[in-house]
Amino acid sequence: MRSNEHIEAAIAELRAAVARAFPTATFEVRTGDDPEGVYLLPIVDIEDTDVVFDVVADRLLELQIDERLPVYVFPIRTPERIRADLEARRGGWRRRSHMTLLATEDE
Repeated sequence: MRSNEHIEAAIAELRAAVARAFPTATFEVRTGDDPEGVYLLPIVDIEDTDVVFDVVADRLLELQIDERLPVYVFPIRTPERIRADLEARRGGWRRRSHMTLLATEDE
């Protein structure tokens, strides 16, 4: 495994790439054990976090395979985005339940 300096440089590089693409992103860095390594957690206000991963995927593979660095990127949505999505889903479930109830009463 490479030194902490190499890992820190890799995290900084990945973070900068995400920040260029998503200027409002915030970040957390943690150590993890499944798999063991350093985790960069970009927190973004978007629906599909796959687009964040797409920004760093090629370089991340180079760091992991060629440079043997245990660095990982796990984008997550903002709490506000998660809350809004949950509220929208709950509203949708209520409407469907209500419509089903109405349909049952009409039969």
